[in-house]
Amino acid sequence: MPGLHTDQLIIDIPGRADGTPLNLRIGAGEVWGVLGPNGVGKTTLLHTLSGLRAPRQGNVRLGDTALANLGRRAIARKLGVVFQDQQDGFPATALETALVGRHPWLSPWQMETAEDERIARDALGQLGVDHLSARLVNTLSGGERQRVAIATVLAQNPDTWLLDEPTNHLDLHHQVAVLQLLSEQARCGRSIFMCLHDLNLAARWCDHLLLLYPSGEACWGTTDTMLVPSALERLYGQKLITVEADGAPVFVPVKG
Repeated sequence: MPGLHTDQLIIDIPGRADGTPLNLRIGAGEVWGVLGPNGVGKTTLLHTLSGLRAPRQGNVRLGDTALANLGRRAIARKLGVVFQDQQDGFPATALETALVGRHPWLSPWQMETAEDERIARDALGQLGVDHLSARLVNTLSGGERQRVAIATVLAQNPDTWLLDEPTNHLDLHHQVAVLQLLSEQARCGRSIFMCLHDLNLAARWCDHLLLLYPSGEACWGTTDTMLVPSALERLYGQKLITVEADGAPVFVPVKG
């Protein structure tokens, strides 16, 4: 499966000088986490990687093809996006929403088939929201709506997943369930690239990390090389205590 690559990429954040050019190679089977404080550009980066926002410099490639040279349908067959918050402009059920994930695989004006519905229902089941299939999404809780959004991308079946705070609105049990699902997707050869705020979830579930600093500086690499307390304290402006539990580091903020 083709991975996602950036060449000398600088995202366009108004009022901020150019930062570190990003030369990322997000390979098949890898789980990347993006860490950084609020306002650093994590969401802007995801929008740029998905082709929804133009970069200030550089380009994005899916495999050997520049994103700019692909049509939206072709992109949607290879790349799925889960946004931090969902905008529901029209009334739709959870099942109808999940079926949107099948649209890249349909010809114009083609109706969804029984197989498309089976795939959508199975995706809802994997996220534990199949019992909500007939509910309007605007009546769901924030966590339920987030799981429907992830089920929609699961039904889409892209090679590369871009996720902006996928654990947003989720309780601990469902956070773990979603991260396990994403890890399973990676084991099937897909690429996972997600913004996170929780250092401990990143330490446990990601094999690569990208650190974005407010100055525009960035660094990236394998998780074990990026989870350096001094670098993380500078990233967040927060002193940390590091302990180990179950073979993984745990970061605790220093009180006061």
